[in-house]
Amino acid sequence: MPSVAHAVERLGHLAESAPVATLAAAFAEAGHELALVGGPVRDAFLGRPVTDLDFTTDARPDEILRIVEPIASATWDVGRQFGTIAARVRGEQVEITTYRSDVYDGETRKPEVEFGSAITEDLVRRDFTVNAMALRLPQRELVDVADGVEDLLAGRLRTPQSAAVSFRDDPLRMMRAARFTGQLGFTVSDDVRAAMTELAGSIAIISAERVRDEFVKLLATDDPVPGLRLLVDTGIAERVLPELPAMQLEIDEHHHHKDVYEHSLTVLTQAIGYEHERHAGDAPDIVLRVAALLHDIGKPATRRLEPGGVVSFHHHDLVGAKLARKRLRALRFDNETVAAVTKLIELHLRFFGYTDGAWTDSAVRRYVRDAGDQLERLHELTRSDVTTRNRRKADRLGFAYDDLEDRIAALRDREELDAMRPDLTGDDIMRILDIRPGREVGEAYRFLLEARMDEGPLGADEAERRLRAWWAERG
Repeated sequence: MPSVAHAVERLGHLAESAPVATLAAAFAEAGHELALVGGPVRDAFLGRPVTDLDFTTDARPDEILRIVEPIASATWDVGRQFGTIAARVRGEQVEITTYRSDVYDGETRKPEVEFGSAITEDLVRRDFTVNAMALRLPQRELVDVADGVEDLLAGRLRTPQSAAVSFRDDPLRMMRAARFTGQLGFTVSDDVRAAMTELAGSIAIISAERVRDEFVKLLATDDPVPGLRLLVDTGIAERVLPELPAMQLEIDEHHHHKDVYEHSLTVLTQAIGYEHERHAGDAPDIVLRVAALLHDIGKPATRRLEPGGVVSFHHHDLVGAKLARKRLRALRFDNETVAAVTKLIELHLRFFGYTDGAWTDSAVRRYVRDAGDQLERLHELTRSDVTTRNRRKADRLGFAYDDLEDRIAALRDREELDAMRPDLTGDDIMRILDIRPGREVGEAYRFLLEARMDEGPLGADEAERRLRAWWAERG
């Protein structure tokens, strides 16, 4: 982490930037306090890019609007009842919130909003000490009421007030603790961990949508594994994603198999590595990461102890796809994400038959057809699923998948592999057979598609000959 002196220098440069300086001058002229707060201050200490400009003030929402409207190109009333006004100032979007001292009822996470008059009481109500620092403007005075700088230096997540009180007020903060372990690389303090364990059940009052959003933010970090472990170890995952701790299967002395839970975390880590390697600079691929984490969730339900010390998980791919669909829908994921993840889980074992014997071109075509628009992700998931410590086996699987990708590329060059269609259209079929739209047209189309899969492009003339022969055989 950069030194404190470097952080202060960065904060100074930030205070001098056009949007911050313009806002600071406007609030000072109006006789109101203003401070840069939370993430921007924390990230300046961490040497991370500052992407959001969040401010806090003693001005009420109507006063905030009155102050910023003359200097803003646009304003948004994003949460006046919560004291937040957004604006675009000198080309940057900013959010300005009135000091708050909220009161929670203990049954929902919706607070009874009370506006405050002092920055200290506003900072104390925030989630973690590292997010409870502010830079007064234009004075450039650092306000750190809960030793956030000390926790930043220690790489520690701690709450400004009692962790139990903080999490009872807003149980979603427990999931944010997991997210910050991945995002910042920090560890939680002992009292934070203890409170998460004690209050794990209270996560039930949080809506599925908010739980999903925090889960996605955790998966989007560079290293989500520590956060996932924290959720499992404290019992929170049991409430929000029970399939994850369920993969901690008991391994007895007579039947041996790979630790499914540890394997899944390793696959997730490797998938993120492939993602960075193949798509450097792109946004995190949440579909791939969810599929990597959940690809083996069908194993607990399909586990069988076989003679000779063998453990089998027959059809865990199909069972896992169904379980994933059910869980993702419960978490209110969109239909597109649900469909993509379940397809990847359903297909993640398909490649491993490739090493048992040479696939025909027909088998390769079917692999591409079944993967559809998820083929690239399936490549990355399948490669990530190789976690064996046996170097020879890992190399053999890697070389085999290289060969499969080469064959797919070669077929693409020769055929329209990504638009796998018969050589005749539905209209062609109806014209040649002199039939109207109906079941027979669909059956004829599927017959020609199977021929296309097995043999590649036939050409219109040969396809017509095959179609007429097929029709004649049907009588």
